[in-house]
Amino acid sequence: RGKWEMWRGNSPGGNPGAATEGTGGELGGQGNWGLEDAPGLLARASLPIVPAWPSPLASSALTLLLGALTSLFLWYCYRLGSQDMQALEAGGRAGGVSGGPRGCSETGRPSPGSSGEPGEGLRTEGLVSRRLRAYARRYSWAGMGRVRRAAQGGPGPGGGPGVLGIQRPGLLFLPDLPSVPFVPRDAQRHDVELLESSFPAILRDFGAVSWDFSGTTPLPRGWSPPLAPGCYQLLLYQAGRCQPSNWGRCPGAYRALRGLRSFMSANTFGNAGFSVLLPGARLEGRCGPTNARVRCHLGLKIPPGCELVVGGEPQCWAEGHCLLVDDSFLHTVAHNGSPEDGPRVVFIVDLWHPNVAGAERQALDFVFAPDP
Repeated sequence: RGKWEMWRGNSPGGNPGAATEGTGGELGGQGNWGLEDAPGLLARASLPIVPAWPSPLASSALTLLLGALTSLFLWYCYRLGSQDMQALEAGGRAGGVSGGPRGCSETGRPSPGSSGEPGEGLRTEGLVSRRLRAYARRYSWAGMGRVRRAAQGGPGPGGGPGVLGIQRPGLLFLPDLPSVPFVPRDAQRHDVELLESSFPAILRDFGAVSWDFSGTTPLPRGWSPPLAPGCYQLLLYQAGRCQPSNWGRCPGAYRALRGLRSFMSANTFGNAGFSVLLPGARLEGRCGPTNARVRCHLGLKIPPGCELVVGGEPQCWAEGHCLLVDDSFLHTVAHNGSPEDGPRVVFIVDLWHPNVAGAERQALDFVFAPDP
């Protein structure tokens, strides 16, 4: 009798529904139920759970939530862009990136034109910041993280000297690029192989424009004044500008340059031409303007006693073979041979650093476009 009363929902103390009041309330019942009610309760328990909100109200709430998230994202992008522009403007007012006289300055930071072999340009104070803002207005900041940081920070990591003080680009330091004095050949395999296969034609071109380099006669047409005693060059491209007066006399070199994939032909960092170093000549402690390029040396005539030291690492050229150099490192060039050995001759081409992305190349071509 007592057990049956419990099943009926009555407690032994005579308080109906006290033992099951909570249970019946949770399931939606009336508090008194028995075995005959079990099928109905099970059927009700198996019904699908109905959302607390009606479907139209849930859709409206979701729409409002997505709208709020979109507004928050747009506000964040606006704030980020405003901070970048303020930083760039501050860098431009402070002089940002600037150049100076040729060679290393008193502070130890070299100028854009201090590389010593085919020359550089664009030394105007704040030019990088101004042109980068113009590029962003015309296109976008997408993919420009490293270029923005380079414009904000100036030459060298954090605006100071480079890696261990031996990498000191004079104009533009692009952060997070692999930094080694001598770049592996595989990094620019196509262009290296093309230049090496063009070695006979380029050597013939040099024979057509060569002279005795005695210094006792006026410079022949096309040859630049010496960078230092015993150092001469004839440029086919100078600071991103073609030199038409020299093209016609160097058809083999012209064809080779036209076939290169990463030649900086539309950038003031881009040069190409013949470099001659006479016996006893030496170029001391120079740094290139940027680490965004790799300078390719194709050996044409390499007598004994010639040496290239980049970032403290010595190397030597070989005739018919290319050497890839990051000339933003402090480097020295020397010809220690005898006068009977003749000059050292290399064909130099400036290529993009292999780790500079396509979007960054496009922006840097805009920023450092040759003057019209």
